[in-house]
Amino acid sequence: MKITLVAACALVDADGRVLVAQRPEGKALAGLWEFPGGKVEPGERPEATLIRELDEELGITVKEACLAPLTFASHGYETFHLLMPLWICRRWEGTIQRKEHQALQWLRPARLRDIPMP
Repeated sequence: MKITLVAACALVDADGRVLVAQRPEGKALAGLWEFPGGKVEPGERPEATLIRELDEELGITVKEACLAPLTFASHGYETFHLLMPLWICRRWEGTIQRKEHQALQWLRPARLRDIPMP
């Protein structure tokens, strides 16, 4: 089974809330909520993936020094196995914009259990 490596980031604001993004229509798992990020390209480091994806998806600039490893997810789907390291970031430049997702919302960490996530 193919292993897909996806890097994700829990952006945390000054109030301790975490940003989640709703997957757009037309994509696999559309409508579910996720942490921003994306697939790691061949030859790309996961941290570089996050810097690229956060700019593409949200229009923000993140420096590698502001990314701290947090945890990971490992889950088998029907056609692939997902391995997703999750970083935490509390500092970025720019204003967060919704560029690729249906919606964005800031939630308290305890509320993450209340939303449908992959």
